[in-house]
Amino acid sequence: MKTSPDDSKFVEKRLPDDIPDLETEISELTLELERVQKSAREFLEAEDIKNGVYYNTEIFELKQEKLRLEVDIKFRSNKINRINLGIDELPSGEDTSNGFAF
Repeated sequence: MKTSPDDSKFVEKRLPDDIPDLETEISELTLELERVQKSAREFLEAEDIKNGVYYNTEIFELKQEKLRLEVDIKFRSNKINRINLGIDELPSGEDTSNGFAF
């Protein structure tokens, strides 16, 4: 599961401004998260330390993927909250060089 900066999941894209679209993405990401967690559990259960069978690389990569999916879900959830509260995105010219703009 090698990745590179050219990989599509690393390309920054703007999240939709439509709540139903965001909820759909959250649902899809949640299903993927469950699949990743299940795979990680299966690798953990399949390890046989006494016989030298380890899946440390696969487990590590799946845990990284799990964290990425959790962050993606959180971004979308936060976007829905911002829309519901009427908070606009930062204008593109906003200076954030000293940290967050709030």
